[in-house]
Amino acid sequence: MTEHIKIANEGGILSLTMARPDKKNALTNAMYGALADAIEAAETDPAVRVVLIRGEGDMFTAGNDVGEFAAIAAGNLQGERHVSRFLQSLARSSRPLVAAVQGRAVGIGTTMLLHCDLVVLADNALLSTPFVSLALVPEAASSLLMPLRIGYARAFEMFALGETVNASSALAWGLANRVVPLEQLDAEAKALAARLAKQPAGAVSTTKRLMRNPEALMAQILAESEQFAARLQTVEAREAFTAFAERRPPDFLKLAKQPA
Repeated sequence: MTEHIKIANEGGILSLTMARPDKKNALTNAMYGALADAIEAAETDPAVRVVLIRGEGDMFTAGNDVGEFAAIAAGNLQGERHVSRFLQSLARSSRPLVAAVQGRAVGIGTTMLLHCDLVVLADNALLSTPFVSLALVPEAASSLLMPLRIGYARAFEMFALGETVNASSALAWGLANRVVPLEQLDAEAKALAARLAKQPAGAVSTTKRLMRNPEALMAQILAESEQFAARLQTVEAREAFTAFAERRPPDFLKLAKQPA
């Protein structure tokens, strides 16, 4: 567990709060592990009927901690990586997942929403998936789910160009259920979670299973993970992370004659 994930269970609602606001809730390996443990444990806990995911501070999450990406690319990060467990726990969860999103939701901050059954956005929410800009590829089965949700053209633009989507567009495209003023975000998300918690749990989980195929999602997650790991070792990724550390734009054109 980690102090950067706050966990509470009240009224059948398991609240998981990303609590690293000084780092824009950037997700570390330990945070992924804590989230995965909690969602996995919820599957066998009759006291948990709904899982609510939220972020502390002015941002939902800046996505994966880029410093850890850089350490992996340099071969300096050892031990078990928990991000895959987290993604798999989302795909397999039979409990309804609710997300409350304020400010920026970057990378996995956006792709995890594709696994949530109800998504509430504050009116200042901004969603982005800048994987290609970091010389990486989409994850969380988003290469399958995003085009299905919003169409190929919009999905490719989000992935390949890193285009940011505001709350009103996200709602119109079907990436969210509600957009509310920021000050109403937590209350709206908790109210929806409470309504779900009062529904017959068996009927809710069976409906979710009929609407989503965990096996297909798992297969896509594994395929993406293989490519993601491979991309982390490329010269493109090294340039992306070096540029990030040096606070300069990456120059991928200079790599044109090198192996991709």
